[in-house]
Amino acid sequence: MKEGKPATIKEIAKRLKISPSTVSRALKDHPSIGLVTTMRVKKVAAELNYEPNQTAIFFKQRKTFTIGVVLPSLSEPFFSAAISEIENVANDRNYTVIMGQSLDDPGRELRILQTLKTHRVDGVLISIGKNTQEYGFIEQLESAGIPVVFFDCVPDLDGINKVVSDLEPGMLEAIDIFVSCGHHAISLINGPEMLPASIERKRSYIKGLNKCRIPLQDEYIVSTDLTTEGNDAAILKLLALPDRPSAVISFNDYVALDVMKTARQKGLSLNQDIHFISYANYPLWKYVENPPMASIEQFPGDQGKRAAEILFELIDDPQKRKEPIQAVLKSQLIAQG
Repeated sequence: MKEGKPATIKEIAKRLKISPSTVSRALKDHPSIGLVTTMRVKKVAAELNYEPNQTAIFFKQRKTFTIGVVLPSLSEPFFSAAISEIENVANDRNYTVIMGQSLDDPGRELRILQTLKTHRVDGVLISIGKNTQEYGFIEQLESAGIPVVFFDCVPDLDGINKVVSDLEPGMLEAIDIFVSCGHHAISLINGPEMLPASIERKRSYIKGLNKCRIPLQDEYIVSTDLTTEGNDAAILKLLALPDRPSAVISFNDYVALDVMKTARQKGLSLNQDIHFISYANYPLWKYVENPPMASIEQFPGDQGKRAAEILFELIDDPQKRKEPIQAVLKSQLIAQG
């Protein structure tokens, strides 16, 4: 055997003067091979630093035992919780997870997906970026035999595999608790207008107002591009109204952090002059002196776990790919402080 070259089954067989097929079965603990032979084979394999040819194994099984996960940001607590559960499910199946973050850049997102396709991952989990509008990659991946499951931020398309949080229950609870505290000037700082999650928040907000018989005021609905500058502009627009709102529901906790800071800078006392509820329920609120009144939990860990389970169903049984598999988890209002 040449120095530095991996040992092969044939070389082990030659050393022991047995057939390569016997070596192969012994390495797999096949019951047809006696214990003594199995031990001899494994001893020589260890001495020669033998490693299985994974490429050959993958080719034979038509699997690479990898899945791809594409997210807007790997650093957000929301996605960190999802990643942990995804990796737990993958690890239980001896799969490796390949991560990629789009940073809300559609071009970057597409390049990551193309790379995953080139590397022949067995499946893809994805939460799309806020600027994604083209979805041709779904057909490209599935045509290559790679199933795709969306979770959290999903495209508004029929026939896709997805796991989402039903945002309506949390929104209705938020409006109910504001009303029970005497608030009727309730506003919504929403995300980008065309984002499916923003559309659902707005629809649920209007439904909640109608349920409580509060007239809709269009000026109470403002949008942000989710940047700090956009968040500041949104709250300043609300604070400039002649009849400014006393209660605000924000797109997520990061938006809430920005707008609460701006409100303080404008001389307003949080939880006295103006009150907030936001989506996401990030752990950071326990470190904040004046947290929002409540936060709406979307259960990212549960979403990630269920999405991974669905993906492996599709990987294990291609027949299940004929009809989309979809799951909906209800959001829930969680009081802070």
